[in-house]
Amino acid sequence: MARPRVGVAVLTMGTRPDELRALLDAVAAQDEAATRIVVVGNGTGTLPELPEGVTGVELPENRGVSGGRNVAIETLRAFGDVDVLVDLDDDGLLVDTDVFRRLADLYEGDDALGVVSFRIADETGETQRRHVPRLGAKDPMRGGEVTTFLGGGHGLSMAMLDEIGGWPEDFFFTHEETDMAWRALDAGWKVVYEPKLLLQHPKTSPARHAVYYRMTARNRVWLAKRNLPALLVPVYLGVWTLLTLARTRSLPGLASWFAGFAEGVRRSCGPRHPMRWSTVRHMTRLGRPPVI
Repeated sequence: MARPRVGVAVLTMGTRPDELRALLDAVAAQDEAATRIVVVGNGTGTLPELPEGVTGVELPENRGVSGGRNVAIETLRAFGDVDVLVDLDDDGLLVDTDVFRRLADLYEGDDALGVVSFRIADETGETQRRHVPRLGAKDPMRGGEVTTFLGGGHGLSMAMLDEIGGWPEDFFFTHEETDMAWRALDAGWKVVYEPKLLLQHPKTSPARHAVYYRMTARNRVWLAKRNLPALLVPVYLGVWTLLTLARTRSLPGLASWFAGFAEGVRRSCGPRHPMRWSTVRHMTRLGRPPVI
């Protein structure tokens, strides 16, 4: 294929103007320039002043991670000159200047490459266990094909998005990356973790969000209902219920989790497109069958 053209999308709620500017400066410092850079203000009102050449999109309301990133996809698609979309968290930082060049090399060499997941590490170089997209993996420097990816920094093939669609907007946040990864794998695209592509990001806990437990459970149910063969839906949800009971020490958190689980069962999650059994086998060979 021709040299892939990289477009960058950053979603912000306007609460981190200094971090956003540092990230945009790091994007501008890449040794292979991005064709387009878009900043989506997710219910921010007025965005801060952006560097020259950066397109700002101001949304009147917060549409969540999924909704805001769908706006970024459509904005970049309308320009017509982006082959690979890079999503970056607004409090992340590209510490290396060759990230886009390395990413373009990967896509140039493999027409079946759909998603490339960056490595996320804090200022000390530590990668949290939850940021290694493999079961039981302790080495964050081990790359290769995986079955999910990290939301804070990743590349997405625009051709893949044209085929499988964008983010599941009703998810708002949590598990939207896994939903996209499963759809990509079922369509024959590869999902790869490349630890040489680094996004520096402060160490955080997902439970810092007040609605974390409810949305985690609700979206877990929707993920299964949308994507899994009928026989695997109760297995997947049963496994995650047991894991949640074993791991969660907060009674209010558990109550919120079960409320979200019930919401996921009651409410529609959009069209159901169960993956093929050949995809289940492929994911199992990659080390993560879709039951955990």
